[in-house]
Amino acid sequence: MKRLFLFILMLMLLGSCVSLRKVRYIQESAYGSMADSMVYQSMAPDYKIQPGDHLYVDVKNIDPKNMNPFQSNTNVNIQTSSEAGIYLNSYQVSEMGNIDFPLVGKVFVEGKTVFEIQNDLQDIINEFFQLTTVSVKLINFRISLLGEVLKPGTFMVYQNNLNIFQAISLGGDLTNYANRKEVRVIRKDRDGTRIHKVNLLSSEILNSPAYYLQPGDIVYVEPLSGKNFTFTAFPYAILFSTISTTLLIISFLK
Repeated sequence: MKRLFLFILMLMLLGSCVSLRKVRYIQESAYGSMADSMVYQSMAPDYKIQPGDHLYVDVKNIDPKNMNPFQSNTNVNIQTSSEAGIYLNSYQVSEMGNIDFPLVGKVFVEGKTVFEIQNDLQDIINEFFQLTTVSVKLINFRISLLGEVLKPGTFMVYQNNLNIFQAISLGGDLTNYANRKEVRVIRKDRDGTRIHKVNLLSSEILNSPAYYLQPGDIVYVEPLSGKNFTFTAFPYAILFSTISTTLLIISFLK
């Protein structure tokens, strides 16, 4: 009976383990082992502004009084330095791809990068005032992590680009029972919603169009198919207690 108990215990421990090949990121490529140095995407693609995006435009001049016409929502009684203040003082891109800029009117920004928009607005404002500096920021860069993530949720990104591994680190990494071969990046664009399937175990992910995330992306990580039989999900404590009680009864009867 004791041998049977040990055998069952070994089976349960083996069943609760997850192979390292299922949790190691960026393993061998489809063409064999990776070399010490391989070149993939050299840089992140520039994000193109879409309808619904929010742009924060800051115009500075030697004489601050001259900038009042270019300040949006100046009557809003909220600190501009706060996230809510920046949002309320931002310009939303319309369905036609424009923002309504003071004195100037509609400025077409869809399909342009933040730096291209910044240069366009700089040229426009130079026609009104000299010695000005224009700064443009995209303020709605949020990504969501769902599924087998230690800390799922929606995260604000305060940088120009973010790759999928950096996004996962925001959520405290994936759980041991995450299926790293089955990760979905749900992305919305002008034509609709696209779903990109990525494999975090393969080095080929570095060339994937979903390697660098875009504002509004949702990253969903599926669980391994055998998660229901893992140590955390199965009521092993009850099973151990039952087996121990049975062994005690048998020993007592003997």
